[in-house]
Amino acid sequence: MLGVVMHTISLFRSAAAVVVIAAATSFAGTASASPFLPFAPPSQPAPMMQAPADEGTDDSAELPARFKRQIVDYRTTEAPGTIVIDTPNTYLYFVLGNGRALRYGIGVGREGFTWSGVQNVTKKAEWPDWTPPPEMIERQPYLPRFMAGGPGNPLGARAMYLGGSVYRIHGTNDPSTIGHRVSSGCIRLTNDDVSDLFTRVNVGTKVVVLPMNQRSASVGGAIY
Repeated sequence: MLGVVMHTISLFRSAAAVVVIAAATSFAGTASASPFLPFAPPSQPAPMMQAPADEGTDDSAELPARFKRQIVDYRTTEAPGTIVIDTPNTYLYFVLGNGRALRYGIGVGREGFTWSGVQNVTKKAEWPDWTPPPEMIERQPYLPRFMAGGPGNPLGARAMYLGGSVYRIHGTNDPSTIGHRVSSGCIRLTNDDVSDLFTRVNVGTKVVVLPMNQRSASVGGAIY
């Protein structure tokens, strides 16, 4: 009789062990899948952080050939290192000297917003913030009062501020505007071009902005 009782207890313990193991296995599977546990593996790979627009990206690829950055014949009395804005032709020339210049396609002020004169670069900024001036807010009250720098900012990747004016030479997140009269007076280049120009320009650089009725003294063909 005692033997029968001991055999029954042994069977009961074995069954209980099976139940415990099964429950533990089930819990472990649930724990692994639960997103609320501190060490649970993710159900799918975490998305990679998206970096800001690559300032080296060649967004000028969309431009017509004449607006692509190129070295051209350019006769001028301005010293090497000077910037000349050829407003009517929508070109910016960075004077190299010896009858040559580096030419960029640009966007300029729309009708009623062009200007001319001589300024100097007084400040340079990478991925600049944008604070629309009061007169722009008055014309376009829907504009933000402030926008932090970044790929979505209309000033683009770089900005060079001109004197004490509200005007800048800056990038753009819309390369299709190059070659057009679209701005409120600022000069815009593709982000790739403005990043290139930024490396060549120093604070103090002279900037000559030609009026709409005066074309550049010499518009030469591309050298390369």
